[in-house]
Amino acid sequence: MERNLVGKRPTFHRDKPRPFSYRILLWIFLIIIAVWFLLQTRRGAVKPLFQPTPTPTRIANSYILQAEAYFAAGKLDDPATTSDAIDTYKKALEVDPENALAWAQLARIQTYSSNLLSTKNQQRNRMAEARLSIEKGVAVAPDNSTVHAIYALALDWSAPYELASDKAKMLNQALDEAVRALQLDPNDALALAFYAEVQLDSQKWNEAQQYAEQAVARAPDLMDTHRVYATVLESLQAYRLAIEEYEKAAAITPNLTFLYINIGVNYRHLQVYDKALDYFDRAVTINEQLQVKDPLPYIAIAKTYSQMGEFFIAALNAEKALLFDPAEANTYGQLGIIYFKSRNYESSLPTLQCAVVSCSAEQNLTLKRLVEANPTAGAEVVAVQALPLDTREVAYYYAVYGQALAYLSRPQDNRCPQAYDVLEKVRSVYPDETVLMEIVDGSEALCRELEGTP
Repeated sequence: MERNLVGKRPTFHRDKPRPFSYRILLWIFLIIIAVWFLLQTRRGAVKPLFQPTPTPTRIANSYILQAEAYFAAGKLDDPATTSDAIDTYKKALEVDPENALAWAQLARIQTYSSNLLSTKNQQRNRMAEARLSIEKGVAVAPDNSTVHAIYALALDWSAPYELASDKAKMLNQALDEAVRALQLDPNDALALAFYAEVQLDSQKWNEAQQYAEQAVARAPDLMDTHRVYATVLESLQAYRLAIEEYEKAAAITPNLTFLYINIGVNYRHLQVYDKALDYFDRAVTINEQLQVKDPLPYIAIAKTYSQMGEFFIAALNAEKALLFDPAEANTYGQLGIIYFKSRNYESSLPTLQCAVVSCSAEQNLTLKRLVEANPTAGAEVVAVQALPLDTREVAYYYAVYGQALAYLSRPQDNRCPQAYDVLEKVRSVYPDETVLMEIVDGSEALCRELEGTP
């Protein structure tokens, strides 16, 4: 008898319980984790992925490329902003302080930028910054020839701001650094160039010319080699050859204004005044494009027109320089000399007083007049500190100031006691300077005649 099998199909293994309970536990655990993560995110303890950082970070190399672009544009240092080569190199070194070449390039630019500063104190401080930068570079890479070469440059340019004994020590240290650079790499063009510059400042003319020529031959595409060779030729009074080398340097870095000023000065030595003025004007144009208020090109223009005997336009340019840097005593000296040469003794006296004796803001009659005549220049009337009697140029300001006092003395307004005091200072410091002593003797004779004394 057949039986029909109905119901479930037969199985031949043991049934296992289905894992529904484990799945439920897993989901509950994941939900708890998600809720915890959400709460932590809202509290700020956990940051969402791909959120931008508060301060975007940049690699050091991008800053270095930007700094090189600023240098090529001639924007070495802009006190009004941080958009310049010096500040951008500093940003790069904040990111990568172990970059020795970046420290070296910062020091090199700080050194060159001292050429664009108008006061000795500013230049001295800038060179101290350059030495500090390059010392950090040497500490990072003590066996890098380029770093030691730029150390020699910074020391060499710092030496003129030191006292005589310290100056000799600094030049010797610069020489040691240049020698060390050449020992590390005899073919380093910068080392050859800066070694030549140190030799030049040590008055070793032949060695300076020899190494400068080698540097140019090794690296004709470097501004520095042509600049150093031009400096050597200029010191040898080979002005036309110096101009050619400065022009080659300017062709490589066409926006460095001090190169054009150097070219103009060499043309002025040759008494080719129109060419000199053309190059000074190029420096002015570059500064205007960069919105840099640099008084140096205007001083150079003023000196050129003064040598040409055109004192009115010389005074206009010196006055503009003064409005750019109203506390710079040397500019008062330059302007006072121009006034005196044009026989404007009444204007020369208060102007030279600021350079020679000092003047308060109330006593600064020259700047008051210029500010009133140029209200849009943005200059303020300030006090001026006198220049120390430590160079022949400053001694000339002193002598002419004494001369102006003698010229303007009258029986009822005798300024000769002041004149004697100033003239005696010149005599005590520069008794062997013929031109200065002629001014001193002539001025004292005027005063003796006025006073009726032998």
